[in-house]
Amino acid sequence: MNNRKDQARMALERRQSRTPIFDALRNYVREGTLSFHVPGHKHGKGLPEFTRFVGKNIMNIDLTIMPDLDSIYKPLGPISEAQELAAEAFGAEYAHFLSNGTTAGIHCMMMATLKPGDKVVVPRNVHKSVVSALILTGAEPVYIQPYVDNYLGIAMAITADEVRQSLRQHPESKAIFLINTTFYGMAPELERIVEIAEDYEIPVLVDEAHGAHLSFNSGLPISAMAAGADMAALSTHKLLGSMTQSSVLLTRGDFIDHDYTKTTLNLAQTTSPSYPLLASIDVARKQAFFRGDEMLTHAINIANWARYEINNNIPGFYVYGNDLVGQLGCHDYDPTKLCINVRSLGVSGFEIERILRQGFHIQVDLSDLYNVLCVVTIADTKETVRALVHALSEIARKYTVQDVRESPIELPPIPALAYLPREAFYAESKRVPLEQAKGKIVAEMLMAYPPGIPLICPGEILTQDIIDYVRMLRKADAQIYGTEDPTAEHIKIIR
Repeated sequence: MNNRKDQARMALERRQSRTPIFDALRNYVREGTLSFHVPGHKHGKGLPEFTRFVGKNIMNIDLTIMPDLDSIYKPLGPISEAQELAAEAFGAEYAHFLSNGTTAGIHCMMMATLKPGDKVVVPRNVHKSVVSALILTGAEPVYIQPYVDNYLGIAMAITADEVRQSLRQHPESKAIFLINTTFYGMAPELERIVEIAEDYEIPVLVDEAHGAHLSFNSGLPISAMAAGADMAALSTHKLLGSMTQSSVLLTRGDFIDHDYTKTTLNLAQTTSPSYPLLASIDVARKQAFFRGDEMLTHAINIANWARYEINNNIPGFYVYGNDLVGQLGCHDYDPTKLCINVRSLGVSGFEIERILRQGFHIQVDLSDLYNVLCVVTIADTKETVRALVHALSEIARKYTVQDVRESPIELPPIPALAYLPREAFYAESKRVPLEQAKGKIVAEMLMAYPPGIPLICPGEILTQDIIDYVRMLRKADAQIYGTEDPTAEHIKIIR
């Protein structure tokens, strides 16, 4: 019996050691083919200044569709083989490589499962790409407002009970959309929610932009595929080391029409993919399969070291950890996310981000009114994390710690939905000052970015609470996006 298991493991490792796209690109370069095809720089010769800086190899593999390199539109060769290996590594039935980001995967998931007028259960703290998918599909969101931790000031994951209650009120819903993990690292009750969805015979779609690494280490929250979800879009570039904008769409189960999914993806996916991006997914998958557990264990360990040092030796900063697990909206958490709360220093996260960048040449992943988020990845070392801890220690010396426990935080409630997002987006509209739009139906999004969670979406009625919150964000120098007006001083309303 053990011999059979050993043989199966060896066969699996032989398959996973392959990198079909990367190998095909290297073979092309070795052959020294004379190019009369696009791209026009032709291995960097047409853009010498840029090539001198980035290097000739990357320009040599910036190629276009040809028989030996395969087509992402209809993969039959190296891309198809690489996708099969990725599906195996991530525990899915099918994998689709994306070279225009997880946004394309989110659009595809929703377009493949929803039709105009269909209802979909959605956490309110979704990324803007979900709202744009609602516009594309014409679906109706059934929003769940996650619990907001009144000390951290951040929205948590939605709970299984909230999902069940939402489906009882809207049993005609056609899908459930989840985030695993949230921008700040909180994981939902994925397995329980999947069981609820099975009772209603609807698919579970997961934005796993911040969870591509979850399949490869038991010290992390459960991945969407392992929990039994039907579709998941993963940003391999965020936490597995592939190049920016490279992602993977995973599918499994009987609730998904896999052929239709590919047809839908071809509507949103470019026909001219970046081969360097595709190859980087290929190599990142191989590395994750063979070394992911070891590399992620190291990342977790040094992140936990930083968490301990900050919480115990630097007054005024607080990083949540195991103390939050089991509280409402935090079934589990990703320890590689250092969500550093700065409220006790009496300054905003935006200000701490600015000080870290300008004073210490350290760039955080995002900041908000009360936190800065630092992501520890497989690329980090004890030295890089020690530099962050040292910088925070230096900053803390300049402030007096304040007691803010009696000052709970509240985010604006979800505004009423008057039009479907698609209807509002295409409705006749006009631009008015934000301060004069109270009570009006808006035709565009408004958000702080990052993390890109909309404060208001097309079709919703603007409230004074949201106007006041935007005013507070501006006062703290937050960047407000989503409106056609680049200053976000004006917003489009339906006439």
